[in-house]
Amino acid sequence: MTRLRLPGPLDPHVHLRGLDWARKGTMRSETRAAVAGGYTAVLDMPNAEPTTTSLLGLERKRDELRAQAVCDWGVYYGAHPAGNLDSFAAAMPRTVGLKLYCNQTTGNLFIDGAARERHFAAWQKHGFIAVHAEDDEVDAVLALVARYRIRTHFCHISTQAETTALRRAKDQGLPVSLGVCPHHLFLTRDDESRLGPLALMKPPLKTAQDQAVLWQGLREGWVDAVESDHAPHALAEKRAMPPAFGVPGLETTLPLMGTAVEEGRLEAARLAELVATAPRRIAGIPCPEDTWTELELGTTDHIQARRMQTLCRWTPFEGQVTRCRVARVRIRGREAFDGCTILVEPGFGQEVKATRRETP
Repeated sequence: MTRLRLPGPLDPHVHLRGLDWARKGTMRSETRAAVAGGYTAVLDMPNAEPTTTSLLGLERKRDELRAQAVCDWGVYYGAHPAGNLDSFAAAMPRTVGLKLYCNQTTGNLFIDGAARERHFAAWQKHGFIAVHAEDDEVDAVLALVARYRIRTHFCHISTQAETTALRRAKDQGLPVSLGVCPHHLFLTRDDESRLGPLALMKPPLKTAQDQAVLWQGLREGWVDAVESDHAPHALAEKRAMPPAFGVPGLETTLPLMGTAVEEGRLEAARLAELVATAPRRIAGIPCPEDTWTELELGTTDHIQARRMQTLCRWTPFEGQVTRCRVARVRIRGREAFDGCTILVEPGFGQEVKATRRETP
């Protein structure tokens, strides 16, 4: 067995739920899932109800996280189709970035082409935007990045065509980064018949060819980050008609990626970059002193939902064999997880602050 230490893993793309969606997951349960999964910090997206698109909604979420979170955390502000530009100046210092939804997904925050430019211009002073952009919308957003030169992170990229567009943008010197998700790395659309609604997410699962390109990007370095897109729903909501979109991922991401290292599919140094160093660099969030996660490679384990901390207690990876487990998590000098038990109390987590964001 081998121990691999990662410097403060940070997941830049999670949906913790809580608030009016506490039936899906609470800030306590889902940050416990983060720590059990090896994460020391998470950045939460704005589309739970009430959405984080107003100062009132933002403060309600921050208050709930202050009271319940067991890992460090940050909050994205959300662009709203009805217009919330007048709140941007006050929201900027309290958030890690702006999230723009350029395709339809969970929630009602889709922003069309004309409105996107207004949001880019209004958020320029903050300097960091994360986008949900699929297919042709990737090129549309890249045109705005070229115009406004704002550091822009493209979440959950899943196709060969999208990666081609983003690699071209990088070659042109645009300030962009891209993240990929474990469900797109370890599952394809061929798994949908086996998993049924548990395989439904946005963006949907893609082909084996698309998947191979994502792995190529991990190895060659032009994929910047692995992010869980953790999105829990109650099992009844997944089995309803229509089913809810999204899958939990905080407790399976590092064991799956560590297994890839153990199997020789990925270098250990690249894993550290993908889940820790690069997400912090992209969002400008330094790693606190004495904050790290230790993975144990070579240990055979099985993914089992009944052992998870997430409130939803299901996973599309149920029963999958892993060769990696989370052995220890330390946050700001405090032992947070010993491989079996979470050792910190609700409210231990601190809000992160961006201090070293990359500039174009």
